[in-house]
Amino acid sequence: MDARFSFQECSTSRAAVDNRRLVGQSDGSGMRTSVAVVSGLTVHDARTGPDRWGPLFTGDRRATMGAMHRLSSGDPAPDFTLPDATGADVRLADLRGRKVVVYFYPAAGTPGCTKQACDFRDSLASLQSAGYAVVGISPDPPEKLAAFAEDQGLTFPLLSDADHAVAAAWGAWGEKKNYGRTYEGLLRSTVVLDEHGAVTRAQYNVRATGHVARLRSDLGID
Repeated sequence: MDARFSFQECSTSRAAVDNRRLVGQSDGSGMRTSVAVVSGLTVHDARTGPDRWGPLFTGDRRATMGAMHRLSSGDPAPDFTLPDATGADVRLADLRGRKVVVYFYPAAGTPGCTKQACDFRDSLASLQSAGYAVVGISPDPPEKLAAFAEDQGLTFPLLSDADHAVAAAWGAWGEKKNYGRTYEGLLRSTVVLDEHGAVTRAQYNVRATGHVARLRSDLGID
């Protein structure tokens, strides 16, 4: 299923199409089911006790699900279709049969994101030799991604997740703290998939510097 149009993680039932805001539903047992919207869809979260009930989402079409649910080894990765730097759609399903490194980064052209992207660029040959494709995802529009790729000589796909729906589905959108300020944003994260689209490794809130070298070591790539 496409992450822009469905959401199965954190779910005790299939997500139903709905454009309503966050609501709380009770089944009469004293337990509440969290219901939230990702890109126009209602997401039913696992039931939680009344003492733990609270907003999952703030803002219009923005999710903090990343702070609540993260992918773990063995989970099926939510499928997605996103535009690349040229505006062409890229589907995760088209990469089935290959191992995939999907990394989420906050903003193209910033120092940390540039460092991380260039590290993936410099490690791309060895990752591909080991059977891995690399895909970068950020909220940036395609035209900004195109300039970033050209400036840094990036040859792997950079995808635009403008409304954060995919980041939320993959647990890479949530609460951040910086210089005493708390806000919602993209969490620098890397998720590794096997040939069947299952998660083999999920790393959240990683540091840009040194991350790719550590990932290579974890994957046993020289």
